[in-house]
Amino acid sequence: MLKKLVLLTILSLLCVLYVPQLFKPSSSLLTVFRLTGDPIVIVRGAQGSALTVNISFGEQEVENLLEQLIDPAPLLFVDIAWAQRFPELVEEIKTRSLPVALLGVAGEQYETNPELFALQVKQFEDVFEAKPLWFRTVDEQFPHSLLQLLHSAEINALGSTVHWKDGDLPKKVAGEIIAVPHHRDDQVALKDLKRLSSSRPFRSVEDLLFKPSIKTKKVPE
Repeated sequence: MLKKLVLLTILSLLCVLYVPQLFKPSSSLLTVFRLTGDPIVIVRGAQGSALTVNISFGEQEVENLLEQLIDPAPLLFVDIAWAQRFPELVEEIKTRSLPVALLGVAGEQYETNPELFALQVKQFEDVFEAKPLWFRTVDEQFPHSLLQLLHSAEINALGSTVHWKDGDLPKKVAGEIIAVPHHRDDQVALKDLKRLSSSRPFRSVEDLLFKPSIKTKKVPE
């Protein structure tokens, strides 16, 4: 009888300690979505299509853009200076839980000003109350020193497979990451964004990259 009580006690303790771990969300979903051990620029996934929008300009225009978005929403790369100017739009992004990432300046500026990246990340955290998981320079140039900073900060460098704004729709490619602009002098029209959105099923960047087959581009020396 005593042996049975001891055995039941041990089994109960094991259940308390280990059963909750079986239902715990995967750490890959809770922490940085680090896909590789080395700092690289991700420009393509393994399956499907993902849409990203670079935003650095506009108030009413961006409000109209946000109203048009449907699930799954594209990943919004947001210029932090723009976000600081329009807190109401930031609140809408946060309220709707739209996926958002940090859009940086031209890549070469991080070589001339090494403190700039850390400052922008801090500003992003202050505005969005979360650390960015994804980062993209506005010209998609990632100097080696910047990639090292991203790796140390556990933030992923995300480029794109193709840039598109208007004209013929891009040919569908497995794992493609499409980037569309929303800048002062370079922005996609809402009708063209709608045309692109309806041209193929889109999925989140995370879903696109779950399979670890990733295409990379050469890093500038």
